Amino acid sequence: MVNSRSTETIFHALDKLKIEIPSWGFANTGTRFGKFIQPAAATCIEEKFSDAGEVHRVTGACPTMALHVQWDLPNGLADVSKVQKLAKTYGVSPGSINPNVFQDQEYKYGSLGNPDSEIRRRALDHILECIRIADALGSRDISPWFADGSNYPGTQNIRKRIGWFEEGLREVHAALQPAQRLLVEYKPFEPAFYHTDIADWGMAFLLARHAGPQAFVLVDTGHHYQSQNIEQIVAWLLHQEMLGGFHFNDRRYADDDLTLGSIDPYQVFRIFHEILTYEWEAGTAPDVAFMIDQSHNLKGKIEAMIQTVCAAQELYARAALVDRGRLAGLQDSCSLLEAEECLRSAFWYDVRPVVRGWRTARGLPEDPLQAFADSGYLARATKERRDRNVGAVASYA
Repeated sequence: MVNSRSTETIFHALDKLKIEIPSWGFANTGTRFGKFIQPAAATCIEEKFSDAGEVHRVTGACPTMALHVQWDLPNGLADVSKVQKLAKTYGVSPGSINPNVFQDQEYKYGSLGNPDSEIRRRALDHILECIRIADALGSRDISPWFADGSNYPGTQNIRKRIGWFEEGLREVHAALQPAQRLLVEYKPFEPAFYHTDIADWGMAFLLARHAGPQAFVLVDTGHHYQSQNIEQIVAWLLHQEMLGGFHFNDRRYADDDLTLGSIDPYQVFRIFHEILTYEWEAGTAPDVAFMIDQSHNLKGKIEAMIQTVCAAQELYARAALVDRGRLAGLQDSCSLLEAEECLRSAFWYDVRPVVRGWRTARGLPEDPLQAFADSGYLARATKERRDRNVGAVASYA
């Protein structure tokens, strides 16, 4: 049974767990094969802030919302004051700032890796504007994702493109304010199917190191090959002090954007365990941004976001219960069965009663999903937005 000391451990862990939610997770989006419109989907930046505020209200863990500049601040710096007002109104602050260097037609052959120097300059100018927007909003992290790559052997000079990325990211880094960070994301494939310019954590690591000391690696839990040991990647990045943050989701095959823990909750637990073990050993928490990157076509958007946050809280609470002192001794003595069971025993604890107790103690609903269902928010949003969503063309906006 979970004792009073374990309860205190879980309460402390949940108090410090903050998870950023993405603006694009509330809008109508789709796949390459189908666009399924939801009548309650957010149709503007104010509705996104409103939805984010509702998630934060019932979970108490989501004080910031990630913004995509092209989708959320189409007028750039001119939209900053509007965003600031919405943040104040809905009680959710602007979070990471995400450039868009993959959607426009000019980026057909890449952005920072494009052979055309004018297009590389266009992409750089956009990212530099994103840094200025982040500064105006008080946002720390700039999180670009690059779709750059090629689909056929021999069609691009891979080494030249490495050089262009090094040059571009170095210029981006030079423009950062002292408190800002550049988070370099990676993805093994899609939309580039022969080579992707930043295809794995090692490439992102090297580019971040080359860029400068305020650049780190962003790990998207969906951006990995099947059965890849993501917690080992996390351990390496922690060891090198290069882990900047996560984009949380889950996947069965590839970058599926599934709710966190829906396929492999044990993997999420193991990732949290590596982070908390680092904290236990170092005596200080690593500066890691926990962010969600999901957009759902079939599940309700707000409900799916709440479900992911709740899953993260429960799995983080389980990881906090690992007896790290005992585990370290078992590892050193190569007591394999006992060490594995020490880890597994924390994973199998039913922490839900303690998590509910934490919510009650913090003035939050015991059951966030039920509280959202009972609030009537979804019915109101559906009524207000249905007409705007009918016949809408879904996009990643």
